[in-house]
Amino acid sequence: MARIKEQLRADLTTAMKTRDEVAKSVIRMALAAIQYKEVSFDEARQLTDEEELAVITKEQRNRLESAKTYADAGRDELAAKESAEAEVLARYLPAPLTTGEVIEIVEAQIAATAAELGEAPSMKQMGAIVKAVNQQVAGRAEGKLIASLVKDRLS
Repeated sequence: MARIKEQLRADLTTAMKTRDEVAKSVIRMALAAIQYKEVSFDEARQLTDEEELAVITKEQRNRLESAKTYADAGRDELAAKESAEAEVLARYLPAPLTTGEVIEIVEAQIAATAAELGEAPSMKQMGAIVKAVNQQVAGRAEGKLIASLVKDRLS
C-alpha cells in the first residue's frame, strides 16, 4: 500500500474519533477516488505514490475550481465548504513551489536543452521542455504557469 493511502486511513480513524465531519467526509472521498483509480486499469493494482499524489491533486483542483465557481455565483456558503475541503486535501500534498523556484527550474531546463541541441531552443522544443519541467516539479506547480513561463523564455 502506498504512503498517502496509509496516511489517509490513519487520519480517517482520527477524524472519526474527534468527530471532525469535514475531514472525515473529505478523507473518505479521497480514499474512494484512489480505490476507483486502482480498479480503473485492465487489471486492479495498487497505485504508486506518484499516482496517488496525482489523484489527490486532481481532487483538490476540482474543489478549488468549484469554490471559485460558487463564489462567482454568489453562493458563499458552498464556496466556503469547497475551500475547506481543498484545505483538508492540501495536507496530503507537497508544498507548492514559488514562482521564483519554478522560473529557476524552467531556466535550468532550457539551458540543458540548449546544451543538448548546441543552440538556443526554439518554440519547436516547447513541448519537450514543458514535459521535462512538469516531471521535475511533480505536481507542485500549475501546468499553466509552467507553460507560460517556458513560452515567455523561448519567445
